[in-house]
Amino acid sequence: MVSPDGGDLFASLSIVLDKPFVMGDFIIVGSEMGTVEKIGLKTTRVQALSGEQLIFANTDLLQSRIRNFKRMQERRIVFTVGVIYDTPASKLADIPQMIRTIVESRENTRFDRSHLKEFGAFAVTFETVYYVLVPDYNVYMDVQQTINLALFEKFAAEGVEFAYPTQKLFVEGIAGRDHARG
Repeated sequence: MVSPDGGDLFASLSIVLDKPFVMGDFIIVGSEMGTVEKIGLKTTRVQALSGEQLIFANTDLLQSRIRNFKRMQERRIVFTVGVIYDTPASKLADIPQMIRTIVESRENTRFDRSHLKEFGAFAVTFETVYYVLVPDYNVYMDVQQTINLALFEKFAAEGVEFAYPTQKLFVEGIAGRDHARG
């Protein structure tokens, strides 16, 4: 049987030799995330996004699913847009091409697809997938922001309205029923 200290030593050797992450990598372990600061014999220290230091036992890390974002080559982005049900069918048919044109006009992107996905509770929903060709999160957010602003402008120019939670209420008048009986 391996002692707890022997298990930690084996785990640190596995991390050093197998390199699932190295110092400076941004990792997610369970619900915790941050940048690897130090890989020790017993523990690995991670600087969390919120500022605190997270300390993981190396044996726990080897038993966890680790997501290493530093090794990412590109980011796959999925986003949805909902428009109102009063949108004419011809405009609905044009929306995927509008989105495609906007995405393809951005640097560091590769368009994959855009489709009318579903008829939701209060919106006709389109799903779009594209790639940001660099892994940097700030670049992704900058690209998505420019896409969102361009969609906002394009939809306004085309008379396409974004959906928001709404309900139609149909009220049948009591007086109308009484008149019909009379």
